[in-house]
Amino acid sequence: MTTLLRRLAGPRCSSMRWLSEIQRETHGRPSHLIPRDGARPLAGGGGPLTVWSRAHSRGLHTEAAEQVEVDLKPLEGVDDGIVEVLMCRHKTRNALGHVFVSQMRELVSTLSKDSAVRVVVFRSLVPGVFCAGADLKERALMNNTESDLFVHGLRSLMTQIASLPMPTIAAMDGVALGGGLELALACDLRTAAYSAQMGLIETSRGLLPGAGGSQRLPRMVGITLAKELIFTGKRVGGQTALEMGLVNRAVAQIQTGDAAYREALSLAREILPQAPIAVRMAKEAINRGSEVDISSAMAIERMCYARVIPTRDRQEGMAAFIEKRPPRYTGE
Repeated sequence: MTTLLRRLAGPRCSSMRWLSEIQRETHGRPSHLIPRDGARPLAGGGGPLTVWSRAHSRGLHTEAAEQVEVDLKPLEGVDDGIVEVLMCRHKTRNALGHVFVSQMRELVSTLSKDSAVRVVVFRSLVPGVFCAGADLKERALMNNTESDLFVHGLRSLMTQIASLPMPTIAAMDGVALGGGLELALACDLRTAAYSAQMGLIETSRGLLPGAGGSQRLPRMVGITLAKELIFTGKRVGGQTALEMGLVNRAVAQIQTGDAAYREALSLAREILPQAPIAVRMAKEAINRGSEVDISSAMAIERMCYARVIPTRDRQEGMAAFIEKRPPRYTGE
């Protein structure tokens, strides 16, 4: 799957308009694209995914193709194994609308099945914005039942992101408010520019954080501080977020406006050389263990450790140590 994504990926969202066509095909809906290489299995044991001719797909101009709001960009060379999730709903500052959420859900589902992906970085291509939160124009058109169902789906998406087996990093180079901050909270790690502004501002809209923020923020910064932030709808900058433990790293913004992304990429590169199965099992042990008592947590750690013992990566790690050389992990 990573190979397929690499063929299709480009530097901007518009360069992968054909991804919508591929996604529709994988869900059994007709496509006008012409297969080139036949079907190949999805990495990690998923179903077959057809590889399409890029040249042919470039000529398509369908309505769905013009609405790409979330994209994937697998990195290459020494960064092979890092995949970026690109948020590019420019007109609404990456507001969480129906199309945005639907596309994000499909891409996250794809990533969850790809064992070749070692680190995922969530970033925005909209200058000065990570994610501005809910699409209030769409929300205003919903009745109470529709609104409840949409927020339930949004909460489910954040859980889906939090459940990705590999480490995830949110790079906040700009505003991350409401659901935008909840998206970042669903990631394992966060980087931010000092100039970034973030906050759960729902109480100022007559709401409360409904996509996991009321639960994840207290677990991250403590109950008392989380209550203050949520009750007041306060916004904080990158430096303050670092001091309260909301982000892992904060940096001064640079002229290109992507300092947090570059710091996230640096962090991803520190994770990349480590044994991928061990990293995934460490994530599972931490996530599951933090929700139970210490005795149960120890049992979870033992279970995760047992899954690492028979791997080739563990043998490679031992051999590399004895031979005094860098390990060459394959994720097996």
